[in-house]
Amino acid sequence: MRPHCPVCSTIAPLGRRIVPLLLLLALLPLLTSCRYLPGGRRILAGQEVRDAQALLDEGMTADALAAFERAIELSPRLAQAHLGAAEIYRVQGDYEAAAESYGEAALSQPSNFDAHFGQGLMLQLLERFGEAVRSYLRAVQLRPTSAPANLNLATAYLQIGDAAQAVPYAEQAVDLDPGNGAAHMNLGTIYSRVERYDEALYEFEAALSIMGPRPDLLRNLAETQGKVRLFEEMRQTLIELVKIEPDAAAFERLGYAAFKARRYAAALAAFENSLEYDADYVAALNGVGVCLLNRYLLAEGEAKIVADLDRAISLLRRSVQLKNDQPQIIELLRRYGR
Repeated sequence: MRPHCPVCSTIAPLGRRIVPLLLLLALLPLLTSCRYLPGGRRILAGQEVRDAQALLDEGMTADALAAFERAIELSPRLAQAHLGAAEIYRVQGDYEAAAESYGEAALSQPSNFDAHFGQGLMLQLLERFGEAVRSYLRAVQLRPTSAPANLNLATAYLQIGDAAQAVPYAEQAVDLDPGNGAAHMNLGTIYSRVERYDEALYEFEAALSIMGPRPDLLRNLAETQGKVRLFEEMRQTLIELVKIEPDAAAFERLGYAAFKARRYAAALAAFENSLEYDADYVAALNGVGVCLLNRYLLAEGEAKIVADLDRAISLLRRSVQLKNDQPQIIELLRRYGR
């Protein structure tokens, strides 16, 4: 039996406690620098993304953006960090920065629908329509059943002047979301551009039943009604338009529709209303001039009012001064001018 030593019996338990402590102290530098271990930076970046999301939930946008930026610094190809930053830039109205961040997310994760769709939306808002088309095409390839992606792609094609390419995507948007008035309106506009006017009318009327009498919708509907010579229907549509958004263009179109419907007094009144909004509106100057000239030529005997002819010629001359490339108006001046 070993002799009992009071000193040794005190030191031994203490030693057993010191060894684990020394091991922990030795490992601490490695634990705190895990960013240098394989995958360590990505782990830390993932934590920054989670922190950023929590900060966003608390409304701390600036701190959240800083956390996303730290995550990107730690792991530049972490798509979720770029997407998070992009969303903040988008909400802040910084579409350039948002487009760049969505683009980085798309490069990091080419299969990410949100990245391509978000980039397309930002590019569209920046009026970089050709680039937007390319982003939306990738989004639609990834998710063909996305109604917003099909709708936005069709709109972007329309904005670059390629209505024919827009047709299938606009049709798909309506098929996927038939209750979306904007999709029907967009398809109607595209059908009108490719001269499929009867189908355009159907879509505009569907949009009207869903959205109600919006000014842009009423203008498009009226123009299409004019294309198929439904002038009385066009006049009624424009009467609704001037009730909610009267301006020179709306009253001029109302005058045109009334004139074509052989409602000459109503046409003259509408053209006069147009000039009240814009005294130099060329189409309205022509409208009043032609109505007065028409009234003068149709009148007989004492019913002819020379003042009608004089004002008609004056307004038509003013129109040509403002816009000289009007061969029909110039011909009227040559024939009836004095």
